[in-house]
Amino acid sequence: MKFKKLLLNGAFIIEPEIIKDQRGSFYRVICSNELKTIGHNESIVQVNHSINMEPGTIRGLHFQVPPKSEIKIVKCIKGAIFDVIVDIRRNSATLLKWHGENLSEENMRIMYVPKGFAHGFQTLKPQSELIYFTTEFYSPEYENAFRYNDPELKISWPLPVSNISERDLAHPLIDKSFKGFDI
Repeated sequence: MKFKKLLLNGAFIIEPEIIKDQRGSFYRVICSNELKTIGHNESIVQVNHSINMEPGTIRGLHFQVPPKSEIKIVKCIKGAIFDVIVDIRRNSATLLKWHGENLSEENMRIMYVPKGFAHGFQTLKPQSELIYFTTEFYSPEYENAFRYNDPELKISWPLPVSNISERDLAHPLIDKSFKGFDI
């Protein structure tokens, strides 16, 4: 596995080393030994599978607050997505800065999302699917989110929004006094 550091401290793109032969290909999606090289020492406790039917669908920007903050490792297994992370860590030099990355079944890239980041994505192809591995169980009482089109973030989504839940549309805008969370 190759780990490409992003400008948002602690976040990485993981590029798997693919072994190909006449049968097809093989690669590791998760390897706890290799993840230790970037400081990851937590157990994966949940794996989620998201299926999205049409291009332009947005899910997010979701996160869990302490003490249930989580690491997410996100992989597109079918189709393509524009994956976005937003730094929400108090005292971070990159507080409220975002990074977007195309993840697809073709490029096989994986987004490593550390604790203290909001996460969301937009589908780029029909019937896009992703799996994400988390280090915390889903805890609705610690769940929070920002609106995908918050003017404070100025995220450049690649497609017009075709589908988004009422719940995601109702997320609050970031208050000017927001200082982040202690992680």
